[in-house]
Amino acid sequence: MTDTQMPPSGLLGRQQECGALDRLVSAVRAGQSRVLVVRGDAGVGKTALLEYLAGAATGFQLHRAAGIESEMELPFAGLHALCAPLLGRLRRLPEPQRAALSTAFGLDAGPPPDRFMVGLAVLSLLADAAEEEPLVCIVDDAQWLDRISAQTLAFVARRLLAERVGLVFGLREDGDDHELGGLPELRVEGIGAVEARVLLDSAIPGPLDERVRDRILAEASGNPLALLELPRGLSPTAVAGGFGLPGAMPLTSRIEQGFVRQLEPLPGETRRLLLLAAAEPVGDVTLLRRAAQLLGLEPERAAPAEAAGLIDIGASVRFRHPLVRTAAYRAASVPDRRDVHGALADATDPRLDPDRRAWHRAHAAARPDEAVADELERSAGRAQKRGGIAAAAAFLQRAAELTPDPVRRGARALAAAQAQFESAAPEAALELLAVAEASPLDPLQRARVARLRAEIAFAARRGRDAPPLLLAAARELEALDLALARETYLEALGAAVFAGRMYADAGVRTAAEAARSAPAVATPRALDLVLDGMAERFTEGHAAGVPPLRAALRVFSDEPLDDHQAVMRWLLLCPVLQSMVVFELWDDAAFGTLATRAVRLAREAGALTMLPVTLTYLAGVRLFAGEFGAAATLLQEADAITAATGNVGLVYGRLLLGAWRGVESEARRLIDAGLESATARGEGRVLALVGHATAVLHNGLGRYDAAADAALSATEDDDQGYAAHALVELVEAGVRSGRAELAASALPRLEARARAAGTDWALGMLARSHALVTDDDARYREAIDRLERTRMRVELARARLVYGEWLRRTERRAAAREQLREAHAAFSRFGAQAFAERARRELQAAGETVARQAAATREVLTSQEAQIARRAADGQTNPEIGAQLFISPRTVEYHLRKVFTKLGISSRKELRAALATGVPGGDD
Repeated sequence: MTDTQMPPSGLLGRQQECGALDRLVSAVRAGQSRVLVVRGDAGVGKTALLEYLAGAATGFQLHRAAGIESEMELPFAGLHALCAPLLGRLRRLPEPQRAALSTAFGLDAGPPPDRFMVGLAVLSLLADAAEEEPLVCIVDDAQWLDRISAQTLAFVARRLLAERVGLVFGLREDGDDHELGGLPELRVEGIGAVEARVLLDSAIPGPLDERVRDRILAEASGNPLALLELPRGLSPTAVAGGFGLPGAMPLTSRIEQGFVRQLEPLPGETRRLLLLAAAEPVGDVTLLRRAAQLLGLEPERAAPAEAAGLIDIGASVRFRHPLVRTAAYRAASVPDRRDVHGALADATDPRLDPDRRAWHRAHAAARPDEAVADELERSAGRAQKRGGIAAAAAFLQRAAELTPDPVRRGARALAAAQAQFESAAPEAALELLAVAEASPLDPLQRARVARLRAEIAFAARRGRDAPPLLLAAARELEALDLALARETYLEALGAAVFAGRMYADAGVRTAAEAARSAPAVATPRALDLVLDGMAERFTEGHAAGVPPLRAALRVFSDEPLDDHQAVMRWLLLCPVLQSMVVFELWDDAAFGTLATRAVRLAREAGALTMLPVTLTYLAGVRLFAGEFGAAATLLQEADAITAATGNVGLVYGRLLLGAWRGVESEARRLIDAGLESATARGEGRVLALVGHATAVLHNGLGRYDAAADAALSATEDDDQGYAAHALVELVEAGVRSGRAELAASALPRLEARARAAGTDWALGMLARSHALVTDDDARYREAIDRLERTRMRVELARARLVYGEWLRRTERRAAAREQLREAHAAFSRFGAQAFAERARRELQAAGETVARQAAATREVLTSQEAQIARRAADGQTNPEIGAQLFISPRTVEYHLRKVFTKLGISSRKELRAALATGVPGGDD
């Protein structure tokens, strides 16, 4: 191809990019889903490549959407635009999915939808459409998608696999922290020097001063849109002499200026119609015409813009390039923008789309307007009911800006700050708190500001600085709102537990004494019972705390949650009670029930600050049940959310999972990283966790001296829950290392805690520890009997392991092999490599040859394959499995085919037997 020839695609210098898109189309046509983020600077050619993709997808269904800057705060706006052509298929979805999507899109009224159920519904909708014909979805300007649409589409993108669906996004280069981060990318750079000259020559049909040419080429840096648009609208003299070329503005602004220059010659009514179209981002022709009529604009006034190739008004409204829309909007005067937004508000049906109408009214407001602010506040309530906390925060923030009364403005700013915090936007929350503090707040509102600042500090760092802030806020609230004060005392006590020994100013006991001195409420709520129980435990000891905590648990577990505030209060308090359930009450059933409910509620509410915390607790449930793959999947989700929201990550689940898996290098890396991070923040609770996790790791590896030292460190702080579980590790390590005095000193402390709890979990662990110290056969069998009645499968396997070890040493080899065989199979199935190897060595010593095949096949199945296989073995259908794992039935079938191949079987009937041989899941 010569310098002046254009390639067949019409895209100069884009052979590689077009080839990547061709391969995507081929893969989807062949039945494999593909996801791609086309990332690059504004004007570099992303939209042109997406147009190429649209043309290449012959024989495909094609659905499109685009993020709109002014629509970023309207929940589900982008998602609705993409899915609108598919809504006729809603009736084909399972009822929970259909209801979730209908509620999210405002088609039906209902309770707030689970955001993950909405994602699954979109996934099912796309998969269903692709059954008939392959499907390509194109979403341009993804950096301007509303937040929940971006999160939902990212969720869908990460779960597409075996559907005939291509999901392709155009994303600005500066979207590094976007929800789409981590998906496969096609980075689009500027075109080469030769291609740039050819493109520039095509835009300037005439002689050009070589120095001016070089300047344009240098400023454009290979950006095709810049090369085409920078010279447009300038006179030949201006181009030839170099006059009129902007130089100080960023490239995107310069490109926009190029479009602005193309708008300037258009008739005034044409520009006004373009402004109206730019402010109406849905592309609804009917709405555009109604609003134009209100402004006295005739539809034919669009003809000059259409002739110039700037806009196409057909079945929908489409701009030639997103920057044309931006230029049309930004070039207009503020009064003109307000006029068109006012017309769009008047043209929007308040019954069918009240939120978009409120948003247009807000943009049309020239000054504070209580009626508009009130309408925005109502929109915030509706957004919250749909699970759109971030959208609710945006509505409330704009409502505060438009509130004329300073007192009400402060109240709305405070409410917006609370919503921003709940949606994991702490910086925005702090900015709104500053607005609130500048308003004439009453004492209660000022105390609530102090409380929210303390909550933000805790969520951001979970360190030593949060407890004193929360205690101060609680004391301030006592005389103003006793119920809220007691909630804050509970948060302060929980924060003090997290800070642990690093909270040097006071400690957990001081926080508990302050909480205990707070006045009682006339009618105690569940949280009041939790507060009283925790205060009792940390001031009077374990035994004193168990009865009130157990009473609190009964009320808390069944507490009705009839509004958003009740849900958020329950979620904020749930981690505190979870810790008590695990470390004080040893109640494995409540552990699972609370964690499952907490995850569901956090998802339904869109509470991204709390969701990672609840996911971590649910991962703990799965870990102790021996479902390591499921635990890993939950922790991956928690990590992704904390990374996206900027909150501090939770190391607890990762450390424990690494310790139980027993891969020393990986476990040590996680432990060291967690310790370094927590020490810097002052999160002292991690110190006890590190000791406990290290003890588990070394007990599994058979390094009992190291395990004893680590467990001893973990038990130094008796206020930390991990100390109780570390006592169990200390007994085993002390006995096995020959340091009997350590085991002897740990056993009474463990007994006091276990007998106070009185559950099978607690008493089973106590019996196992007693047996290790006393060599009592009956206590070994008691431990197994009790732990069999719990969900603690990993602890049951350890009980069998230590019993088998003892039986072998007492020359009862046949009985030893029976226990060790079961322990080895269980640990192999879980993926607990160190403990499985320890059991294998003992089996060999007991006279049974054990091949290393279990270890070799341990990573045969990925965690997702293992989860699918287990559910299929239990008789669940593909749609049922897909609904639980948030994947499509076709993807379930795809994974099952891989499972059958890996396990050497051909049907579901053979799954249960194959899994029973010990093939656990690894990481995805």
